[in-house]
Amino acid sequence: MLTAALALALCGPAVAQSTGPGDPEAVDEDDGRYYDADGLPTFNIAEDGTVDFPTYSGFRRYHAECHVCHGPDGLGSTYAPSLVQSVRQKSYETFVEVVVNGREHVDSGNRNVMPAFGTNPNVMCYLDDIYTYLRARAQGDLPRGRPANTEPKSDTFSDMENACMG
Repeated sequence: MLTAALALALCGPAVAQSTGPGDPEAVDEDDGRYYDADGLPTFNIAEDGTVDFPTYSGFRRYHAECHVCHGPDGLGSTYAPSLVQSVRQKSYETFVEVVVNGREHVDSGNRNVMPAFGTNPNVMCYLDDIYTYLRARAQGDLPRGRPANTEPKSDTFSDMENACMG
C-alpha cells in the first residue's frame, strides 16, 4: 500500500505542510498543470469558463470513483460527507493521507469509514486532478455539472498518465 509520504512524492513537487487550502490563485503552470503560491495543485478557469485539463480530468475521475459515496459534484450524501466542505477546511496533505490510507470516524451513534484507495490506480494516478476539481468546487469557481469547455490535454499529461496507468 502507498503511504501518504510516497503518494505526496508521486503526486507533485515537495511542499511545506499547509494548514488549509489557502489562496487557490494559479501563479505557476507546468505543461497544463497549475500551482498556487504554496506549490499546491490548483485550478485555472478562464473568464469564458474554459477549465484546465487536470480539473476536467478530476471531474471525470471524481464521478467515476468518488461520487457513489460522496454524491454528485462533491456535495455529500446521506452516506458520506461533502468533500467540497472538507477541501475548504483540510490541508492538501490531509486530503492525500485520507485518500491513500482511508479513515474511520466514530462519534456518538455514527461510524463513517473511508476505504483506502492507495492501491487503486484509477484514483492514485489522478489524485491531484481530483483535488483540483474539488478545490475549484469548494471555492465556488466551478459550477455543478460537467465543464463545458476544457483546455487541451498536454503531451506531458498524457505521458504521465500512460506511465502511471501502465
